[in-house]
Amino acid sequence: MWRYSANPVIPRDLLSTSNSIFNSAVVEFEEGDKRFAGVFRCDDTNRRMRLHAGFSADGLHWNIKEEDIQLTGADPEIAHWEYGYDPRVTKIGDKYWVTWCNGYHGPTIGVAWTTDFETFQQLENAFLPYNSKGVLFPRKINGN
Repeated sequence: MWRYSANPVIPRDLLSTSNSIFNSAVVEFEEGDKRFAGVFRCDDTNRRMRLHAGFSADGLHWNIKEEDIQLTGADPEIAHWEYGYDPRVTKIGDKYWVTWCNGYHGPTIGVAWTTDFETFQQLENAFLPYNSKGVLFPRKINGN
């Protein structure tokens, strides 16, 4: 195994406001010429941790949206943005579930779902308090 010679695939300053882009969560996604979709941690030039959605036809050339992901549907207290990092995406059924370390009185696990990587429905935080890593397992075990 060796490191890809063209790393980094996504330059740190791909967005006009980005200081760094990393910890991507990429999944296969078939819609028009979009073959892959992802959620990316993009720290801005003030080093605020933001989440952005992006698309790629080949997995190497990315179009990451300049605007942060806008989460909808959550209680206003939960929806207040402090920070977000380490996104993960898992497809379950017809939805793509996103988890990330969400700032809410300290780190917790944020949860949202999307079908198009344009609109994200936020749910309650998964674990309180002080949990920062979370992934959803895409298969059932004993029916659960």
